[in-house]
Amino acid sequence: MRARRALLYVPASDWRKMEKAAGLGADCVCLDLEDGVAPNMKVEARQLALHALQELDFGRSERLVRLNGADTGMQTEDLAAVLPGKPDGIVLPKVSSAEQITDVSRKLAEYEEAHSLVAGGIVLLAQIESALGLVNAREIASADPRLQALIFGAEDYASDLGAKRSPAGGEVAYARSGVVTFAAAFGLQAIDMLWVDFRDGAGLARLAAEGAALGYSGMQIIHPDQIELVQQAFTPSPEELNTARRIVQAYEENIAEGRGAFALDGKMVDMPIVKAAQRVLARAGEK
Repeated sequence: MRARRALLYVPASDWRKMEKAAGLGADCVCLDLEDGVAPNMKVEARQLALHALQELDFGRSERLVRLNGADTGMQTEDLAAVLPGKPDGIVLPKVSSAEQITDVSRKLAEYEEAHSLVAGGIVLLAQIESALGLVNAREIASADPRLQALIFGAEDYASDLGAKRSPAGGEVAYARSGVVTFAAAFGLQAIDMLWVDFRDGAGLARLAAEGAALGYSGMQIIHPDQIELVQQAFTPSPEELNTARRIVQAYEENIAEGRGAFALDGKMVDMPIVKAAQRVLARAGEK
């Protein structure tokens, strides 16, 4: 699974911003057809998103498209418009049921088969942004093999609850922990909430550090200035990487010799520690 430390949203109605975003080096660039686009610009945004997918060089960035929500009646048209551009993945907003995942996955499978594309090649990422979405997170997380990540949408979640947002984020702490827990339980990545004040680097750094400590793989961002700080925050340090490599190597050697738990540097190492080391390597893009 690829690294998704920074997921940068770009309104698909703004060609200049998409053109700039393609060359910024964010792990993921998400062309947004949903919240970032005015209602009267939806059709044009689809056309521009397709043009961007077909014409722009995104380098190593994952090319994602966020559709409109399932309850808007626009998802079928969104998919029909952008799939000819062969996006790497689709972000589904405001997911509240497993059926919303499987419905889109079925349409993607039909498109892949009809156009001789690799089956399952277009991945899905699901945003958990409501109380119902959190309650159904177990079913959502296990809905389909195409699903690779859960994304926590704190702003919509707080609005759904009628909670008042605060810089400390205590009002969304339960959901924030819940999303990363369900993601881990089903082998998915978890992508953390936004820091909406892009001028506040200190606040962004604090939030990113919290997210990494909670077990998130990365976070959502809305401004180019946030890319470097966020990707650094979710990149293991050289010391962490070295320790993780040694643990995994020692584990493989001991397994080959028929041993389970083993000692390394005077400390007992068992499977939870090995899995933690493997996750560190995965965050750095290593197997």
